[in-house]
Amino acid sequence: MVAPTKKVFEVFVSKIPWTMASKEVKEYFGQFGHVKKCLLPFDKDTGFHKGFCRIGFSSEEGLQNALQKDSHTVEGAKLQVQRNRQAAVGRRSNRDVGDSI
Repeated sequence: MVAPTKKVFEVFVSKIPWTMASKEVKEYFGQFGHVKKCLLPFDKDTGFHKGFCRIGFSSEEGLQNALQKDSHTVEGAKLQVQRNRQAAVGRRSNRDVGDSI
């Protein structure tokens, strides 16, 4: 018997300004739907984030709302937002901030 799969509603966001933290990224994308997770990886050498992240929504509606917006501009920077094609079911990372805000 195959275990039921969970749907993953993730977008991949790049060109994030270095001045933004995961809290601000999560707040911005919260306008489109409930953000379940925000993974913003950091560079150990520089201490800055790498300029990209994965945003996980709790519903497909949030995902579609984020993808349908023409332009995402934050702090004067135009973010690049696309559906996350590499989303793996059940993938967890110790860097996921989840609902920590």
